[in-house]
Amino acid sequence: MMEGMSRRLAVLGGALLLGAGAPGAAGAGEAVPAISTAHLPVASDARLGGDEKRTRFIVDVSKNLNLTAFTLADPYRVVIDIPQVLFQFPPKTGESGRGLIKAFRYGLVMPGGSRIVIDTKGPVRIDKSFVLDPVDSQPARIVLDLVSVERDAFMRTLALENRNRRPAEPKKTDREPGGKGDQRPLVMLDPGHGGIDNGTTAASGEMEKTIVLEFALQLRDKLEKTGKYRVAMTRTDDRFVPLAERVQLARQQGAALFLSIHADALAKHEGEARGAAVYTLSETASDAEAARLAEAENKADVIAGVDLSAEANEVADILIDLAQRETKHFSAHFAKTLVGELKASARLHKHPIKSAGFRVLKAPDVPSVLLELGYVTSRQDLKLLTSESWRARAADSIVQAVHAFFTPRVAGSAGSP
Repeated sequence: MMEGMSRRLAVLGGALLLGAGAPGAAGAGEAVPAISTAHLPVASDARLGGDEKRTRFIVDVSKNLNLTAFTLADPYRVVIDIPQVLFQFPPKTGESGRGLIKAFRYGLVMPGGSRIVIDTKGPVRIDKSFVLDPVDSQPARIVLDLVSVERDAFMRTLALENRNRRPAEPKKTDREPGGKGDQRPLVMLDPGHGGIDNGTTAASGEMEKTIVLEFALQLRDKLEKTGKYRVAMTRTDDRFVPLAERVQLARQQGAALFLSIHADALAKHEGEARGAAVYTLSETASDAEAARLAEAENKADVIAGVDLSAEANEVADILIDLAQRETKHFSAHFAKTLVGELKASARLHKHPIKSAGFRVLKAPDVPSVLLELGYVTSRQDLKLLTSESWRARAADSIVQAVHAFFTPRVAGSAGSP
């Protein structure tokens, strides 16, 4: 059945890939050598000065480096791209602002590249951006001067910047497990967030991006050990990958199943919740919690300062709709199978199967689900999420769900699931 589905969607897949480029970290999914951090510059402090008309942003770094700065709209942001640095800022740096700046965040955006994203209170113009050399006992300094402008002036500047700044085309991965002749199904694992996008954070400091990456790496090893599947990942280290590129990587490699892995969180006023849940794609959310989660997850590109206006629109809407009907059928089947297997090893949410409009699940020809392993805001869940033995048991359950999903297809069954 899976082979029949692939044949029916082959033409569609080729057509869509012609326009599937997206901005962001190039080469996600490649086997990238680990970068030694011993020689990297250190960013040790950041501070703000000024008022609502002019604000200065300063970062202390251990040596001079190059920078590129540009603005983005809706929401208003300023992005500073620099070579990879070690951020050793004091705790809570960036959580509050001053003058024109509401807050800022920072992190790895690709191997060899770091990014600072500044949220501004309104439209701004970059008046100056430069790096001062170290002098005597003073470190080198990144200096960014922002001035307040009207929206019309901001949009004119933005149009000029976008015309001169072409988004990099993502590289096709050369890490195609098993080679072209390997007919085993390819499972694409997608650890959520990464790099500058930490995802949710527990009160004790554990970050979603780290929890889900560790889990996905363990799951990858278990799937590969069976010898039944090829396995690829959207990221294997702490880098940011745009949402559209995660989908594109799955489609480029011909994935037969896409599993996005996350961990949820609730604000104090939202009450308490526990347990794993599996989400499928739907334009209408199954409940308010699913809608909230989808809205939060879909903001990943905004958090990392990706210019969403540069994303290519999908084409052939009618073909996409037809393809998604069949794909949604397979996705729903896997979601039910996954929940059934997880019962043996994980605490499940009281409503473990949900649906919402997650952008990362929108590949029209790849069955896709999003797995929330649990809540980092729950002490009990967090204890499990950081437990090696629990992760091993949960990963084993997912492997069994993958077996159950593919076995009738590998055997050539013609019946519907």
